[in-house]
Amino acid sequence: MHFAPGREACPLPFSPFKSCTVPRPIGWLSTVDAEGRANLAPYSQWQNLSFDPPMVMFAANPYSDGRRKHSVLNAEATGWFVWNMATYDLREAVNISAMEWPDGVDEFEKAGVTKAACVDAPGPRVAESPAHFECRYLSTTRLKGNSAHGWVDVVFGEVTQIHVKDEVIRPDGKLDIPLIRPLARLGYYDYTSVTETFEMRIPGASAEAAAGLEGKA
Repeated sequence: MHFAPGREACPLPFSPFKSCTVPRPIGWLSTVDAEGRANLAPYSQWQNLSFDPPMVMFAANPYSDGRRKHSVLNAEATGWFVWNMATYDLREAVNISAMEWPDGVDEFEKAGVTKAACVDAPGPRVAESPAHFECRYLSTTRLKGNSAHGWVDVVFGEVTQIHVKDEVIRPDGKLDIPLIRPLARLGYYDYTSVTETFEMRIPGASAEAAAGLEGKA
C-alpha cells in the first residue's frame, strides 16, 4: 500500500498517518480564561522538548469552523497552562473532557474530577492525576492547513513546577509507570495504557550523555 497524502485518496478506510506515530502521550491540559473560568481538555500531540530548562509543547487543531481551541487562547491570555497526567483509571474523565463543550462550561465538573491549587499557574490542576507540570507559556507557532480544521497551533511552554504523588514514586526514585498506567493514543478511536517497562542503556555512553538521559543539568 502506498499513497501521496493531499494528492491521492487514501486506499484504506482509516488513514495510517493517524496510527503510525504511536503511542502518543496525552496532554491533558487545564487552563483558565481571562475571567478565571476553568477549562480542561486532552491533546494527543503533546511532548517534552528539553530538560535544561524543562520545556514542552502541545499542538491543537481548530474546531471544524476554524475557531481556535480554548486551551490555546487561555494559555496566550494568561501566560500559563497545566499538564495533568492521564491514566487508565481516569480514562472516562479524559474522554468526557474531550467533548466540544460551549464557552464557559467547566470540564472539571462535567468530568467529575477535583480541582487542586497550583503554585505558579493561576488555574487548577486535576487532583486525581498522579503528576502535573505547571507550564509558563512561551509562544505559539501557527501552521497553515488545507482546511479550517487542518490548521494547527503549536504551543510551547517552560515547566516551572513539577508535582508527583509520593505513592507513585519507587524506592529507587523512579516513577512506577506500571502502577500509574499512563494513557496513550494509538490513533482513530484506539488507546492503550503502559503496563510493562524495560531498561536499555547505550553502550559506552559518556557521563554527560547519561546525565541528559536522566534529566540532570
